[in-house]
Amino acid sequence: MKSKSSQQWLARQQRDPYVQQAQRDGYRSRAAYKLLEINQKERLLRPGMRVLDLGAAPGGWSQVAAQAIGRSGTVIAVDLLPITPLPGVTVLQGDFTDAALLAQLHTQLAGQAVDVVLSDLAPTFSGVVAVDQPRSIYLGELAAELAVTVLKPNGGLVLKAFHGTGLDDLLRTLRQQFVRVTTRKPPASRAQSKEIYLVARQLRPLPA
Repeated sequence: MKSKSSQQWLARQQRDPYVQQAQRDGYRSRAAYKLLEINQKERLLRPGMRVLDLGAAPGGWSQVAAQAIGRSGTVIAVDLLPITPLPGVTVLQGDFTDAALLAQLHTQLAGQAVDVVLSDLAPTFSGVVAVDQPRSIYLGELAAELAVTVLKPNGGLVLKAFHGTGLDDLLRTLRQQFVRVTTRKPPASRAQSKEIYLVARQLRPLPA
């Protein structure tokens, strides 16, 4: 027998127009529309680009990216969870902070920098804000740290974050690293959710 919270989640999913649309459009998750809406505003993804997708499972964002960059582009999807193969997407399973996974990533990049880093990373939520919020900020910091090491100077980063303690510090760090940082709350992001997306463009030169 399903718990009350599981029943509520299933009912919400069944009513959700984005879930229904994702099924019609062949996307693996409703999250695909978040990236579609962000990209419509930001014009981040273009044909021929190299894209790194962190926290990619089940693959909705990678699908959007692969469609946008076309056959001449490259998408590398990374997640702890397995991802069913996707056309035009290279999947690496593991922790993106692990040395072995990073070695695989650099092998795939073959010395070439990335145009866009996407991160829809979120922790496994415990329901305790004092625990979940620091975890989410930490994941954002780790994704940003990796991004600045692999991005082209004019590259872009899309990073999930949550309103709460630590967000201002994360924004401050991004503004030190990038010339332009904006926040987006795409329509596909549920109104009651505290999630937002930080879009950072154009790396600042490292201090001499």
